[in-house]
Amino acid sequence: MEKVNIDINKLPQWQKILIVVLPFILIAVPFYLVVVGPKTTEISKLQKDIKSVDEKIAKAQKQVANLPKLKEQLALAIKAYAEIKKRLPEESEISGLLKQISDECKLSGLAIGRWEPQGKSEHPSGILFETRVKIDMRGTYHQLGDFLSRLTSLERIVNVSQIVLSPGGDVLSINLNASTFTSKPEPEGN
Repeated sequence: MEKVNIDINKLPQWQKILIVVLPFILIAVPFYLVVVGPKTTEISKLQKDIKSVDEKIAKAQKQVANLPKLKEQLALAIKAYAEIKKRLPEESEISGLLKQISDECKLSGLAIGRWEPQGKSEHPSGILFETRVKIDMRGTYHQLGDFLSRLTSLERIVNVSQIVLSPGGDVLSINLNASTFTSKPEPEGN
């Protein structure tokens, strides 16, 4: 084999540049493909993850900032719920409430002719039971007004509907339906 002597000074400019650049390219390209490229991809993915986490943190901070307001709203809702529950007797209290309505009739000076409980049915809302009573009584307009006024001052909710007044001399014949509501028992475990 013959020894070839190449004089670098006699090579064209482009070959000189290629001799200098080629080793750099042979080292840089594999280095980029093996080290820099995957790290760049990983950095890009981590930057996206950081942005996502930052957005979640910002959202959580907004929620935390709203927490006192939400706690206040919850406290008001609990208080309102307690007020409503107070106006809705438990099942065991319904007979006492019906007696109280009867007593209010008598205190108003009305004479009860018929007191006919209609039973308990589920209210269309699905969260209450409604108990109806048909009442026939006799008295004056003033006594009826007094009775209705007394019902509004009861702590419990009592609705009066289908009032039929039939004059009969000095005394009215009064027929009406009274309804009261009871809360459904809460499911066990709540």
